[in-house]
Amino acid sequence: MYTGLDTGVDTGGGTQRSLTQVAYDALKHRLLMGEFPLGRRLGEVALAELLDVSRTPIREALTRLHAEGLVVRLPEGGFSPTAPDLHTVRELYEVRKGLELTALHADDGHDPAQLEALLDDWRQLAVTTVEGEFGADFVLHDEDFHLRLAGASGNQSLTEFLALVNQRIRFVRMQDFLTADRVQRTIAEHVSIVEALLAGDRPLTETRLVRHLGVSRRVVERRAAMALSRMVTGRTDR
Repeated sequence: MYTGLDTGVDTGGGTQRSLTQVAYDALKHRLLMGEFPLGRRLGEVALAELLDVSRTPIREALTRLHAEGLVVRLPEGGFSPTAPDLHTVRELYEVRKGLELTALHADDGHDPAQLEALLDDWRQLAVTTVEGEFGADFVLHDEDFHLRLAGASGNQSLTEFLALVNQRIRFVRMQDFLTADRVQRTIAEHVSIVEALLAGDRPLTETRLVRHLGVSRRVVERRAAMALSRMVTGRTDR
């Protein structure tokens, strides 16, 4: 049974950790929606007042968001929202597509056992996923799928490079999973990709994979551009 990845979501480990999770979720949503102006210093006191929590959960949430690339550390201390670089996003999506297609056409084929396990996991996810269960953190499940798909080709070096590319664009790819319909569509597309590959139909697999990556890229670019526009419009000199 597919149990998912450890996304760091609290499952009852105490009040302080719960407040940190609340702060993290709220700040992440605002950052992804572009609600904080570019150049704005995200002060702990102001954010604590905004979310009605103490400074400690805010500090811990900002540290986590920094590790994910959603905020940058300022030279004078504190953090500021990260501006999506749409040009770099396009470049990295092309690199990602190239790596995945190279893995798809591996000379030695793919390990059927690994593909069967991958398909079982995502079919299970399709059945058990409750609407609204996932959000931006679904990006980790998506990355896991693509790494396992590439890994089934047996090319470890390629899979490692793909993991690095995923890390570079993870924070902006979170934009892809802000709505339940995108999560459900992604699950269905993943299942169809593996089904085609297991059936031995590489041309169909490539068609589905390229379409899947293309849709994701367009959704990410559109939502990131909208968020960036809001950030620029609301920019302050603080």
